[in-house]
Amino acid sequence: MSATRRRVVVGLSGGVDSAVSAHLLKQQGHEVIGVFMKNWEDDDQDADASGDGTSYCSSRQDFLDAASVADVLGIDLEHVNFAADYKDRVFADFLREYQAGRTPNPDVLCNAEIKFKAFLDHAMRLGAECIATGHYARVRERDSGFELLKGLDPLKDQSYFLHRLTQAQLAKTLFPVGELPKTEVRRIAAEIGLPNARKKDSTGICFIGERPFREFLNRYLAHTPGPIKDDRGRVIGEHVGLSFYTLGQRKGIGIGGIKPRGAERGGSEHEPWFTARKDMAANTLYVVQGHDHPWLQSLVLSADNASWVAGQAPTAGPFSAKTRYRQADAPCDLAASAPDATDRFELRFATPQWAATPGQSAVLYDGEVCLGGGVIAHTQPL
Repeated sequence: MSATRRRVVVGLSGGVDSAVSAHLLKQQGHEVIGVFMKNWEDDDQDADASGDGTSYCSSRQDFLDAASVADVLGIDLEHVNFAADYKDRVFADFLREYQAGRTPNPDVLCNAEIKFKAFLDHAMRLGAECIATGHYARVRERDSGFELLKGLDPLKDQSYFLHRLTQAQLAKTLFPVGELPKTEVRRIAAEIGLPNARKKDSTGICFIGERPFREFLNRYLAHTPGPIKDDRGRVIGEHVGLSFYTLGQRKGIGIGGIKPRGAERGGSEHEPWFTARKDMAANTLYVVQGHDHPWLQSLVLSADNASWVAGQAPTAGPFSAKTRYRQADAPCDLAASAPDATDRFELRFATPQWAATPGQSAVLYDGEVCLGGGVIAHTQPL
């Protein structure tokens, strides 16, 4: 990082990672301003409705935590409401994808559209030279431009969620904790007396929080029940609406007590059930028994809505990829694309990928460099 003093606007979420990021930047001599982003309005309504003063996604508590951090660090904090931008740019797409039977990852779109677009634009209006967040990733400048690198802590690397960032966004972004392991971040937070040093990491999608996911979707999506069939076409139950299931899902299918005779299908009758396919036209959910069922394995996938960090697709050849967060990098080949397929690509894997899910992101890597990726559109089961 340059020793030149810069005005840096830090997205303070109320969590320990962004708090330590702000501390590190201040330590390096930069002028640091904190901004708390409120991206969802309905959590406050949920708190009122519950009657116990609590909410599933407590943005109010997060803001109080961010304010406490700003006070300890001696920096200004601004509260900015991006809820309208979030609903238009992220949540509307989230609902469209679920309604179409896919399983989207709104955190990817939130980063591209809110945290590194709406927030970045706001920071520039504050006179910032760059922004910073508490993501575990790194940016490296090359003669050819900027590269997005994995965070050095392999258990916390978040480059998967950042793969849609552009050269212009990376040029104005700092990831201060990307070089550190999480244990060191918590140690620093405790050492300097941050009030959120022991705060639990947030999980899941912000606006859903800890509430039951199906309960949340019920508020927004139409649901038409239909048959659940096994891999032989036999009806073995009824689903509550295809939007409420994702490929590879094991819990909550509602057929746990149904076991075809193992001898009939050549397997164990006690193997668990997994969601394997959705037939939207017939409103039918297909499930299979056994984690390694061929319907859950695929060697080839195609993705669309491609976004490449360098601004153009890499040359076809061997790379590695993730088809879901926290998955180990899987060796694959990026197939050559047709000249008119600038927003689509195909990956061919060396080993079968489990439950690669339409709507999720397939993210391509060259070692520690995140090249970009796209939204999984189709897979070819074994």
